[in-house]
Amino acid sequence: MRILLTGGSSFTGLWFARSLANRGHTVVAPLKGSDYTGLRGDRVAELRRVAEVVEDCPFGSARFLELTKTGSWDLLCQHAAQTGDYRNPEFDVFGAAVANTNNVAAVLKTMLARGLAKVVLTGSAFEPDEGAGEMPLRAFSPYGLSKGLTWQYYRFLSETMGFSLGKFVIANPFGPFEEPRFCSYLIRSWFNGEVPTVRTPLYVRDNIHVNLLAAAYASYAEKLTSQPGICKLSPSFYVESQGTFANRFASEMSSRLGVPCPIGLQQQEDFSEPMVRINTDRIDGVALNWDESSAWDAEADYYIQAAK
Repeated sequence: MRILLTGGSSFTGLWFARSLANRGHTVVAPLKGSDYTGLRGDRVAELRRVAEVVEDCPFGSARFLELTKTGSWDLLCQHAAQTGDYRNPEFDVFGAAVANTNNVAAVLKTMLARGLAKVVLTGSAFEPDEGAGEMPLRAFSPYGLSKGLTWQYYRFLSETMGFSLGKFVIANPFGPFEEPRFCSYLIRSWFNGEVPTVRTPLYVRDNIHVNLLAAAYASYAEKLTSQPGICKLSPSFYVESQGTFANRFASEMSSRLGVPCPIGLQQQEDFSEPMVRINTDRIDGVALNWDESSAWDAEADYYIQAAK
C-alpha cells in the first residue's frame, strides 16, 4: 500500500512507520515543522530511514492538500493529534479538536478521488466510552475529551462520505524513543543509584511494549476492509496494577542493565483518575512474530546507549 501517515515524529508514530515499512508498504510522513532537536529530532532521523518525510506540512494546510494530490493513496493513517500538556486541566478541548480535524473533509475528498478507501484514526484509552473499567467510562482529562470529539467527527464523515474507518485505541505504550515519563524515570533513577517511587501503585492499567503495539497496528491496517463501515481494535497486553508493572519492569531490567533496580511503592493518596481503565482486545504476540525477550533487550540497550 501507499500510506499517508501523520504524526510520524511522535513516539508511537515512529514505530508505526517502521512496522508498516518493514511489511513492504510505502510510507509518506508529513511533519508539522522542520527544525527538530533532542528526542524528537532523534525520532525524525529514524523516521527518515523508513519513510518519505515531508517537512513543514501540517495536517489540513495548503501544502498538505497539495501532497494529497500526488499519486494514488491506499490508506490514510491519521495518527497526529494536538497533545501539548495532555494532563493539564486547562487543556484547550475545542482548539485541539479543531486542529485535529483541520480541513479534513477537503483532505478526504481529494484522497478518495485518488483511490483512498480506508482510514485508520488513532484513539486513546483516555477518551470517554473506551475500554473497560470503572463506570462510567468518562474521559480522563480534557485531552481525552478532545480525542473523543475528533473520533465523533471522523465517524460522521465515514458515514456520510462512504469510506472504511478503523479506530486503533492506544492504552499505555512503552519502549525505545519514549517521552521521558514513567519508564525513563525508573531507569534514570537506577543509573543514579536511587530508589524510584511509584505514587499511584493501585491504578490498574494496560501497558504494552511499543514494538508489539506497532506490529498490531500494521496488521490491523492491512486487514481493515475497503468496504464502507466502522470497526475498532483496542490492543491489550500487560493488564495489572501500576505497582505490579513497575516490579515487572524492574525484574526485566535488573539483569539487562547491570545495576540494582529497586522499587519503592508509596501509599496512594491521589485517586483523581479511574481506578481501572484497560483495553479489551488481548494481543497474541506469537501470531505477530513478536519476541518478548528481544523487546526487553532492546529496551535496555536503548537506555544503556542513551546513558553513554
